[in-house]
Amino acid sequence: MDAKNTPMGPGALAGIKVLELGTLIAGPFCARMLAEFGADVIKIETPDGGDPLRKWRVLKDGTSLWWSVQARNKKSLTLNMKDARGCAIAKKLALAADIVIENYRPGVLEKWGIGYEQLKRDNPAAIMVRLSGFGQSGPMKDQPGFGAIGESMGGLRHVSGFPDRPPVRVGVSIGDSVAALHGVIGAMMALRHRDATGGRSGGQGQMVDVALYESVFNLMESLVPEFDYAGVVRERTGGALPGIVPSNTYATADGESIVIAGNGDAIFKRLMLAIGRIDMAGDAGLARNDGRVPRSLEIDCAIQAWCSGLDIDSALAVLRAADVPAGKIYSVRDMMSDPQFLARGMFEQHQFADGTPVKMPAITPKLSATPGVTRWLGPTLGEHTDAVLLELGYSSDEIAIFRRDGVV
Repeated sequence: MDAKNTPMGPGALAGIKVLELGTLIAGPFCARMLAEFGADVIKIETPDGGDPLRKWRVLKDGTSLWWSVQARNKKSLTLNMKDARGCAIAKKLALAADIVIENYRPGVLEKWGIGYEQLKRDNPAAIMVRLSGFGQSGPMKDQPGFGAIGESMGGLRHVSGFPDRPPVRVGVSIGDSVAALHGVIGAMMALRHRDATGGRSGGQGQMVDVALYESVFNLMESLVPEFDYAGVVRERTGGALPGIVPSNTYATADGESIVIAGNGDAIFKRLMLAIGRIDMAGDAGLARNDGRVPRSLEIDCAIQAWCSGLDIDSALAVLRAADVPAGKIYSVRDMMSDPQFLARGMFEQHQFADGTPVKMPAITPKLSATPGVTRWLGPTLGEHTDAVLLELGYSSDEIAIFRRDGVV
């Protein structure tokens, strides 16, 4: 299942052991990125079906195509955490790991005997990344938190959509994914601190507490000072960028959508000349952004009138010749044939176990010396159970008993 002609170096995180305790998106996406760059990631799943993501969205032979990406390079170990032996195995793995990643409700890991403070007593160098809806403290910490709730509470949904319609969601699970990225950043900083204070044997570990709503809130630009200082509540503005003019989405003659960002002062002048609005290009009142904001509707109407007379390729050609940032809104079909995507190697060719070919997204960011690598696609449920337990010191006979008793 490995991509052909892909360098199979050890990766930037080679030698780092990660234990993943979580399901669906935030925790597993965080662990996925570490696995892509060489970390040895062991994912614990329930024996009776595993991670629910295995059944989400488009399936092949009963398994999600999303799973193929989200769990690539991970080892799947099944454990029944309702059995004390399962908890004991999980604790052994957690104590051997450099980083534990989890996204259960606060208190679940403590019930299993593998909460952060419990691990820290036996291993002061332990690093635990905890992703939850509302964090490990506060009056809402015990409430279930999904990406949609985090996006709403963190402010993103309030500013998404058109002013005369209810708020809308982004077309992907952005709240979970943003939280996962915060988890990766936190894990790397905690790892750096541990290594700087003595490493695995004597370094100082810590807990990385990631809340979904706070991760979204962290993206919200100047929302807080604008309200605190000026009483401004940012609202929905459709495809426009509020207070930065012009930056909007426009319709072309062939029914496509084009994004034009002409908000720099020099860019605005070039844009107006390109669309034949010499009057606006020479208007001193429009020379700076603060003068353009009150006349944003007038400017948008002028740009839209020009776009309505051209197909998208013609419009893009004119704007690029004028050095105005502009682009088509891509569907996945557009991406798959786009020269930029192809030149950057943004698709990897793989095949499933039955030989069926399939393209997967390439790994980002791109590191020049230690790039990420897809070593295998998402594993079958429990595919690595025996190998992981044998490496942990359990005998084949013990593993057989675990399997007989439903522990694995």
